[in-house]
Amino acid sequence: MVLERHSPASGATGVAAGMLAPVGELSFGEQELLKLNLESAEMFPGFVAELEEATGIATGFDRCGALHVALDRDEAEQLRRRHRLQTELGLEAEWLTPRRCRELEPGLAPSNAGGVHVPGEASVDPRAFCAALLGGLEQQGAEVRSNAKVVEALISDGRIEGVRLDSGEELRAANVVLASGAWAGALEWLPEAARPSVRPVKGQIVALRGPAEDPVCDRIVASERVYVVPRPDGRLIVGATVEERGFDTTVTAGGVHELLREAYRLLPDIAELELLETGAGVRPATPDNLPLIGPGSIEGLVLATGHYRNGVLLAPLTADRVAATLAGTGVGV
Repeated sequence: MVLERHSPASGATGVAAGMLAPVGELSFGEQELLKLNLESAEMFPGFVAELEEATGIATGFDRCGALHVALDRDEAEQLRRRHRLQTELGLEAEWLTPRRCRELEPGLAPSNAGGVHVPGEASVDPRAFCAALLGGLEQQGAEVRSNAKVVEALISDGRIEGVRLDSGEELRAANVVLASGAWAGALEWLPEAARPSVRPVKGQIVALRGPAEDPVCDRIVASERVYVVPRPDGRLIVGATVEERGFDTTVTAGGVHELLREAYRLLPDIAELELLETGAGVRPATPDNLPLIGPGSIEGLVLATGHYRNGVLLAPLTADRVAATLAGTGVGV
């Protein structure tokens, strides 16, 4: 049984861009996270193929590649440093001159200062992906409850044995999987000592739309301050701000302006696209940016949270490790 406080995809999933970019998103000092991201990225094609075949629902998975671009000399130096790290780690990433960048993406700003092409990166439509997962759950006979608010953990002899809903209904289970995203660290129904170290980090996003037959870009295009993810139907997802604002999910004029300004610097043709949608969500961040997957501090509690910017990318790996934990054959992160 899945208990949704509101409805599926109403949290961070519903406003995620769906980038599957473990190489391009690599940061210094995060080699352990890179290993997890690469492992999950390797699993993704088979995971979505199985899901789509079982449900008949397209997930929008597209191994389109990515181009990470520098827009001035300072950004170029930073990007070259990251590229050296990628090369040292044996990752597939190629430095391109400004001209080569424009050959790959003709709509790119002429003033670019070079970039890194990562052909193996991909994307998925998180909302469609979530719909397929829900379809798979339905096929397997799992129950998904929307607007199911948990108010109390049922704990006996130091073990969690289920939860109580605000309706008073008690649901008993051998294990409780905590997959509450950014709220995992602030759940009053869990004992304070059992709450994982997770905090919310706000992100705003903008969706644009243009002609599917003549897209602004063919692959993920990113700069130091923004990323642009194309969809096959002509939509373009522009994201995302990083704001320490608690659980605030207000869409602000400043956030939208920042995203559109930086996207315009990268791909000027976005100025002609329809403004389709804006949104905001909160990512579940941990102190070391590593996800929390596996046994919690209370017996019977299993964690699946803290994925920060990689929630969609880490879905297959998280599923496998949670399943292994429930079966008593795996270890967590």
